[in-house]
Amino acid sequence: MNSNITDAEALAKHLGATLRKLRQERKMSLQELAAVTSVSKLTLGNIERGEANPSLAVIWKIANGLAVPLSVLLNEQKDIQISRCHEGNKVVSANEACTLEPMFEVSGYGSSEIHRAFLQPHSEYRPGAHQQGVTEYVTVMAGRLRMKIEEEYYELNQYDSITFNGDKVHAYQNPTSEITVLHFVMTYTN
Repeated sequence: MNSNITDAEALAKHLGATLRKLRQERKMSLQELAAVTSVSKLTLGNIERGEANPSLAVIWKIANGLAVPLSVLLNEQKDIQISRCHEGNKVVSANEACTLEPMFEVSGYGSSEIHRAFLQPHSEYRPGAHQQGVTEYVTVMAGRLRMKIEEEYYELNQYDSITFNGDKVHAYQNPTSEITVLHFVMTYTN
């Protein structure tokens, strides 16, 4: 359990330092950042100081508000990277249905990023809509996925893939009693 606390603390410090750097590069106050992210100034200040371990939903709000890929906030940039399953940074949805492991960002502040995700049995993860210009490509690596995009449902089995505009309201549902493993590629055109 101690290693999880250390990992969470390290992630909180990294996230805070990265958020502060991005905000300062854009010459934004905490109040201005709060306005574009819909996250309170107090919460943003706590995150920047590494005193908060925000949920996946809060991190998405920040990434959407800054119009950056999620991986910009979560991953250190190196020339050669290996992403090992269940190692490195990970964030969990508020309802603990989904664990997201950012793997790679492509092209600096990037036009795309790659994640793996684990959707708990009989659960649903609703990230909401992302900023305009986001396209999601999702492949089911293990299990089954029921994807809801706006009011339409799509059933996907192992190795099936789907792509859609991420600015549409969407949800990921695992209808089985086993964990569903997903592979995401997200591209950003804005």
